[in-house]
Amino acid sequence: MDMKTMYLIKEKNGMKKDFSLLLSMMDYARFTSIQEVEDMSVKMLDYRCHDEANSIGMLLAHFDAVEKIYQVLTFEEWTNDEIEAYASTLEPALSLGNKAAEVIKGNDVRYYLENLQNTRRKTIEQFTKLDESWLYEETDWWYGQKGNNFFKWFHVFEDEINHRGQIRMIKKLYAKENEKAMTE
Repeated sequence: MDMKTMYLIKEKNGMKKDFSLLLSMMDYARFTSIQEVEDMSVKMLDYRCHDEANSIGMLLAHFDAVEKIYQVLTFEEWTNDEIEAYASTLEPALSLGNKAAEVIKGNDVRYYLENLQNTRRKTIEQFTKLDESWLYEETDWWYGQKGNNFFKWFHVFEDEINHRGQIRMIKKLYAKENEKAMTE
């Protein structure tokens, strides 16, 4: 990510205009997510404020799984069975929940950030190969409505922004719990 243009939504990196605009927004969302977690310990990444809660590590794994499933949903022409089979390989990060809490833990922040970076690199590679008209292709999507690829990729970073709010809340709860433990 180029810090000189981080706050500019415009054509970048030799990409076609509409992909540049989309990627500008995706990059900023990712940049702010990374800022929230880049110095976290494994203990903090694994912290859950209660038994039903997500950990920050779980959410980072979820960001990665969501982007990977949208790569398949939008870049590939797979059957529903193939998509379902692939989605199952992304579990439990894709759906989160108790199973995710059992298995997504013990990783340092570099692990999560490298996965996110590798997945994003593949997204960008695909974006550079596609014509802008691809962004506007409509397919059946949610609730019997049409959706286009632009919306689908908006949803990828919108989901990240939503969960980044959880990350900020988890950080506050972790700090408050550790502060309370130190005074006891």
